[in-house]
Order: sequence, then C-alpha cells, then structure tokens
Amino acid sequence: MNPSEIEFVDRMGLIMERLGGARTMGRLHAWLMICDPPDQSLTDLAAELGVSKTAVSTVARQLELSGMVERVPTSTREHRYRMVGGGWDQVMRIQLAVVRQSLDTLDFGLSILGDDRPVQRGQLKDTRDFFAFVLQDSDAMFERWKEYRETSS
Repeated sequence: MNPSEIEFVDRMGLIMERLGGARTMGRLHAWLMICDPPDQSLTDLAAELGVSKTAVSTVARQLELSGMVERVPTSTREHRYRMVGGGWDQVMRIQLAVVRQSLDTLDFGLSILGDDRPVQRGQLKDTRDFFAFVLQDSDAMFERWKEYRETSS
C-alpha cells in the first residue's frame, strides 16, 4: 500500500470502530474497496494489513455473513475475497431488524410504567416513537436508494 492508501484504510478502520465493529473489519473492507486485483487471498490481506491470517479470516467471515464481501471460487483450497456491491444496505437492514424487535421491548416498558412516573414514561415513549418513525420510512428509503443508485451509475 502506498501512504495515501494506508491513510484511507486506517481512516475506514476508525469509522468501522465508531460504528461498533472491529477496526480490522473496517481496514479489511476498505482495502478490498481499492485493491488491485479486486480479489485477495487471506495471506495477501494479512500481509497488506499487517495483522495475523487468523484475524483476517475471522473478520472476512463476519463481513461475508453481513453481505459486505464474498468468497471467490478458486481451483485451490485458498480462500480469496472481494467486495460485494450493496453491502451497506444489507447492514442497515440488519440494524433496522433489531430496531423493529426493540419496539416490543419498548412497548413492554411502557406497559409497566404507571402514570405516576411521567418523566420516565415520556423518555421511554420518545425512544419508542423515534424507532417507530425510523421504521415507518425505511422501506421507502431503500426504494429511493435503489433508484438513486440506478440513476447515479
């Protein structure tokens, strides 16, 4: 990697860390976005990123499960990975599924709070309403994203 590529990879590592993932996950994802050739072996990835092959393997599997990267078929037992388009919308869909599940918990929380605790009830209701609002528009957002993606290509 040249110095600019290193900086980009490291910055993306920090972003992924801020989003709750591992720094190595962000660095691996970033490198796969810009590397040439576009598919890389675990050995190559470990060498470029300066981390163990085990760490790269673990992170690559996590990114594969989330739909962000895919394993490339090879004639050998070597594992090779490349970027998958549309991975971030899949990650967002997974996060929104958690938000959707949280509504039941928030509704339960509201059911156990009486009117004698208006401050707590208001805070809980505000959180529940925000999550419901986000979910209400999520399908339309994904449709707008699909249209945007098609027209901006």
